Amino acid sequence: MNYTLMHKRLPVLELQIDEETSAIAGIGEVFSAEHIPVGVEMDDGRPARRALNAWWQGRAIPASRSGLRDALELMNVSSTGLLLLKCFGLSLSDQYWVNAHAKPLDWDRINFFQNEFSEDVGNALFGRASGSGEISLVSPDNTSDGWLKKKWVVAGDRRLLVKGGSEPAYQEPLNEVLASSILKRLGVPHAHYELAWDKDRPLSVCEDFINISTELVSAWHIYKTAKKPNNRSYYQHYLQRCEEMGIPGVREGLDQMLALDYIVVNSDRHFNNFGVVRDAESLVWLGPAPIFDSGTSMWHNQFANRINPEMDAPSKPFNTKHSAQVRHISSFDWLDFTALKGVEEEYAALLAQSDFIDDARRDVLCAALVRRIAMLEAIAARRR
Repeated sequence: MNYTLMHKRLPVLELQIDEETSAIAGIGEVFSAEHIPVGVEMDDGRPARRALNAWWQGRAIPASRSGLRDALELMNVSSTGLLLLKCFGLSLSDQYWVNAHAKPLDWDRINFFQNEFSEDVGNALFGRASGSGEISLVSPDNTSDGWLKKKWVVAGDRRLLVKGGSEPAYQEPLNEVLASSILKRLGVPHAHYELAWDKDRPLSVCEDFINISTELVSAWHIYKTAKKPNNRSYYQHYLQRCEEMGIPGVREGLDQMLALDYIVVNSDRHFNNFGVVRDAESLVWLGPAPIFDSGTSMWHNQFANRINPEMDAPSKPFNTKHSAQVRHISSFDWLDFTALKGVEEEYAALLAQSDFIDDARRDVLCAALVRRIAMLEAIAARRR
């Protein structure tokens, strides 16, 4: 079937999409090459089909999503790729979508920033069937990333992302709130997370930091705009790409993100959960995205007796260990360690609310948090 890839109201290029697999079968006329998604490989002014198809399929819910198989059964859908076409590829992270030639639609009437949407898909992803028996598949949940259960909800003119945790401690939502508190104390731009509950299980809730005029471009798509030379590190390559593309404030933003990740021992800061924000119409780069998605931290999947803040912990995306990754921080002048005094007490109060975290685990985690802050302060002192 023939479609036009749109960027808000702007036609970008023509596509042929296989309705059975949701794969891009062909690329037609290019109308606006500068609006082709960032990181898609170009060949003589045209996007390579393989690269564009990887970008398109990458919008789908990942196969690693917790509870996905059961959710697909509830929705009577065979694959996450098919859900892409059900919502026209629309997202709450950017402004791209596909418009069918046979039945063209109006961006202003269908985008999820201005129009309400059903929570049926999100509820299915949390294991709940639709009360009416009929499921609407037009949802931004069809294009949400990550492995934890999550869903978008409408709250007036706000769009809120609700995210769960994983067994056995369901600690990730509590860690999101902790990271939010740390960043607020330090005056660092971030997505603000609050705690909610699904019966006895904690959830994190944050408002979408993208709006009708902006979009998130992941670090991975920036990274792919040029091949990394063998003599350049992952960090150097990403930073250089950002600087050459004229994206402001990236080094400072990375300093802040890496400092947070060291403190909370983030084990999953991959290239798709940080990035930059740009104006979707002018394509002007606005700067680093606010720090978000920090829940896979604080030994969330470790037994209490395995928690050791002194032990070198695994990290991503630039190095495999935090001891190496923290060396990329170019300056600590912005970091006021006195602002973090007492943050462990906030964390203790959070942990105490959860039935899945006993007193022993809470005490170990809070002591470890204090120690990680002290360790980073020692590193900063040696660097100053």
